Amino acid sequence: MEVTDVQIPALKSMSSSKAIGLILLVSGAVFLFLVWLIYLKPAAGHSSEIIAALPALNALLNLFATVLLITGFIAVRRKQYVRHIRLMFAALVCSALFLISYIVYHNYHGDTKFTGIGIVRPIYFFILITHIVLSGVVVPLILTSLYLSLSGRLATHKRVSRWTFPIWLYVSVTGVLIFVMLKLFS
Repeated sequence: MEVTDVQIPALKSMSSSKAIGLILLVSGAVFLFLVWLIYLKPAAGHSSEIIAALPALNALLNLFATVLLITGFIAVRRKQYVRHIRLMFAALVCSALFLISYIVYHNYHGDTKFTGIGIVRPIYFFILITHIVLSGVVVPLILTSLYLSLSGRLATHKRVSRWTFPIWLYVSVTGVLIFVMLKLFS
């Protein structure tokens, strides 16, 4: 497999402004849907062992995404571009599966309250708030990086990915931290 094998001709012919507009529209819709789901929609109230296990699955998917992102970064630094592509697609799949599982969990369970007290409380909320804000930022960045790579705009992909990588990594790592803190302090 060559790097050019994963480029999509239809994306090459699409204007960047049209693609970015579509990416921002989809990302905004996803973010608004999640705000509605978590903060406005009442939970369905259904519970099962499967639903109860989803937060652990979500943390595991975030952990896998973290490892894949780091190894993908190492691969691209070593100019192992085919390996980098595979690892980035795997990280994207982990993050997409996380999003599906997260939606299912919050649809049935609703929001989880943090009941920790003391110094851990402001630490938790700092991590949570930065995680939420950067989650909203990283979705369009990931989709833009993906579009740029698949359209063959590799120089621009590299520039955008310099922002995408650390934000995506932070969101993945803090997703695991939030799960651990909820388990330890709630």
